[in-house]
Amino acid sequence: MTSPAPQVNRLRPRRSCLAVPGSNPRFLEKAQGLPADQVFLDLEDACAPLAKPEARHTIVKFLNEGDWTGKTRVVRVNDWTTEWTYRDVVTVVEGAGPNLDCIMLPKVQDAQQVVALDLLLTQIEKTMGFEVGRIGIEAQIENARGLNNVNDIATASPRVETIIFGPADFMASINMKSLVVGEQPPGYPADAYHYILMKILMAARANDLQAIDGPYLQIRNVEGYREVAGRAAALGFDGKWVLHPGQVEASNEIFSPSQEDFDHAELILDAYDYYTSEAGGKKGSAMIGDEMIDEASRKMALVISGKGRAAGLRRTSKFDAPEA
Repeated sequence: MTSPAPQVNRLRPRRSCLAVPGSNPRFLEKAQGLPADQVFLDLEDACAPLAKPEARHTIVKFLNEGDWTGKTRVVRVNDWTTEWTYRDVVTVVEGAGPNLDCIMLPKVQDAQQVVALDLLLTQIEKTMGFEVGRIGIEAQIENARGLNNVNDIATASPRVETIIFGPADFMASINMKSLVVGEQPPGYPADAYHYILMKILMAARANDLQAIDGPYLQIRNVEGYREVAGRAAALGFDGKWVLHPGQVEASNEIFSPSQEDFDHAELILDAYDYYTSEAGGKKGSAMIGDEMIDEASRKMALVISGKGRAAGLRRTSKFDAPEA
């Protein structure tokens, strides 16, 4: 039985999701001052096996004592096939549960792995007197089995907030002919990731979840990062991982609407409200200049407007109702 779903904002801003090794106090300190929407403190790949036990306690200390204002606070634990997962969750959540927003579960292969994490979180919350169900789950898809089961994974728990693409392990799992994570494999003229990204995106959107693209490992190649991030943003993804401070600004920009698009979306919303009102003639559609707008236009504008407001954009134009 899964936990009840409290009133939690599961659609937090995640344009940039900064990965920080949980065993590195210097990086954990620096991350607090970077303008990333989300920071995840990593106990998995960024932590050597011998460093993991101490890193749990380091993470608890920084979650409780650090200043993470304005950031979604996440810890990536190890996956369920390892011996570390349950202790990762128990130590971190018992030690810093009130200062933690989500647990990221890597290498998710089926819904039962999400259910298991939900049950463990629920037991800890009840034992510690925390609000049951507040801590979210981010599910990372990193192999073919996980992708095949992504729809079931998306609905496995009301805690699930995001579906994340993990390109490195995924590329290895399907024998993709490339050694550059996130780049197109040589010899294939189309986008080798399109199907993967779209399947994750459809599972997310069908269940009101966010879709997040994974890392780009050439951390000093900002133009390469922009190209890969732009591809995911164009499809409708909500954000992407960043591994280096130099990628944060690019990610925030790419996954935010332009000022021009934001202003236009706000104009559509105001115009549609006016033209469908008594004063505007109760019209189902209307013209703004050479553009026809209707209910579908309003829905599209809501997406851009919401992303712009979440990014802190302010409107620079206004709608003027026509004179009678």
